[in-house]
Amino acid sequence: AFSDVSGSAYYFKAVAWANERGITTGVSTGKFAPDATVTRSQFVTFLWRAAGSPAADPASFTDVPADSYYAKAVSWAVAFGVTSGVGGSSFAPVQNCLRGQAVTFLCRALA
Repeated sequence: AFSDVSGSAYYFKAVAWANERGITTGVSTGKFAPDATVTRSQFVTFLWRAAGSPAADPASFTDVPADSYYAKAVSWAVAFGVTSGVGGSSFAPVQNCLRGQAVTFLCRALA
């Protein structure tokens, strides 16, 4: 489904799996950007979609617009204890998701 994901890439099956299940839709039409760094909002959105996109009461972060593609995912992540943001009413959606943050999000989402 993505022109930038070669059938011979080690991650080909994982990307196809995530796309088939609606966990990722790529970064633009036909593009996945496999070498790009994932942001906090993208990673939480992957987790939320993998969990079935459950509803949750809106979270109140000053840097999460209510109409953003990731607002519902962030709300879920807060409601289910996956994250509480970075402090000061911020989630930091465009910051890179550090490896420590990623494994913490995974642990909390899957525990």
